[in-house]
Amino acid sequence: MLIDGHGRKVNYLRISLTERCNFRCQYCMPEKPFSWVPKENLLSFEELFKFVKAAIDMGIEKIRLTGGEPTLRKDLDKFIKMIYDYKPDIDLAMTTNGYLLADIAQDLKNAGLKRINISLDSLRPERARIIAGKDVLERVLAGIEAARQAGLKVKINMVPLKGLNDDEIVDILEFGKERGMQVRFIEYMENVHAYSALKGMHGKEILERIKEKYEIQKIGRQGSSPAFLYRLKNEEYVFGLIDPHKHDFCESCNRIRLTAEGYLIPCLYFDEAMSIKDAVQAGDIDKAVDILKTVLANKPKENRWSEEKNEASSRAFYETGG
Repeated sequence: MLIDGHGRKVNYLRISLTERCNFRCQYCMPEKPFSWVPKENLLSFEELFKFVKAAIDMGIEKIRLTGGEPTLRKDLDKFIKMIYDYKPDIDLAMTTNGYLLADIAQDLKNAGLKRINISLDSLRPERARIIAGKDVLERVLAGIEAARQAGLKVKINMVPLKGLNDDEIVDILEFGKERGMQVRFIEYMENVHAYSALKGMHGKEILERIKEKYEIQKIGRQGSSPAFLYRLKNEEYVFGLIDPHKHDFCESCNRIRLTAEGYLIPCLYFDEAMSIKDAVQAGDIDKAVDILKTVLANKPKENRWSEEKNEASSRAFYETGG
């Protein structure tokens, strides 16, 4: 079992397979040139899998593949199958922008992927183009439908932004509701790589927009999930709100992050990290595990993001997968 320095059980590994992305979203990296880290700087899938096996043996029960955009990594389905074949009952999920998903959703499902979260910030083509930096909506919607048809459990992620897409909160909610997909509204996470003029919405503001049309009931957090859940009154439909501003957001954190270059990151809002790359490439998995234990021992009790401090994270979320 993996335990951090605050006594929390850590059983969730998020793996960023690449920092590359085919979008340039305003809230992530709108001005970053299209580029890529040289292949030799990345851990191969075989190397990543050596560490994943050890992590599973030590108690990791849930793995989420992220990016950048994970579908840009060649042979993604083969990596998924490696993990699935080693532990078929592991909770194996992925977060994606959905742009390339229509052509590969069935392959990912066949390989062992169980769940998928897809970003959808607007249902209006021109607005989606402004947010993502390119014309994306048609292909994203096709990817969502392909994932549903493949039998993947689909959730929709939306980042509401004032004056940009905040009038679509209910539209996105109803889009998910009509298709049986949970929508999760994510508070904008301030970071120095985003477009500086962006203004996010607090969770209470998002809820007020929904309450203009629906009565809602609190459910709460389930386990260590970052989402606080709500139900539409007199309906079965449940949606989520991810609100890292709240004081209790970090209390049950069970996550550790691994980047494509081999850095273990204890918290999304911390720049501190330790590399397992040399150990893994040398075949010294015991040393990599020792590094993991050190990172967990130093895992902070809570993130550094607070309104009082008024700080924006310097961590590039496209490197860590959010």
